[in-house]
Amino acid sequence: QVQLVESGGELVQAGGSLRLSCTASGRTFSTYTMGWFRQAPGKEREFVAGINRSSGSTFYGDSVKGRFTISRDNAKNTVYLQMNSLKPEDTAVYYCAARSGIIVVRNTGGWEYWGQGTQVTVSS
Repeated sequence: QVQLVESGGELVQAGGSLRLSCTASGRTFSTYTMGWFRQAPGKEREFVAGINRSSGSTFYGDSVKGRFTISRDNAKNTVYLQMNSLKPEDTAVYYCAARSGIIVVRNTGGWEYWGQGTQVTVSS
């Protein structure tokens, strides 16, 4: 079992930056591929970024590519999402997710564990 706790979400102006953190407890963090998803009101949860458990390769959703960066610190059991050049359309609840598989998958069904989410609001 893995418990995930996100933090860092807040209200920010368009063009600004935020860094989200997700800290894991339970089984060995380094054995999990980690990801970030987001869900805006009335919309489906969508893939934002992922980082695999072995090579550290990263993957991004098209809408955030070039603006967001995912990274992990296995010593701290934490995965980060650095968000730059934020836009109002980035407003959503951001969720951290973990899976024991080696690769990053973009569908929500492929992830075993989820955090409770953290709200990011970008004002125009």
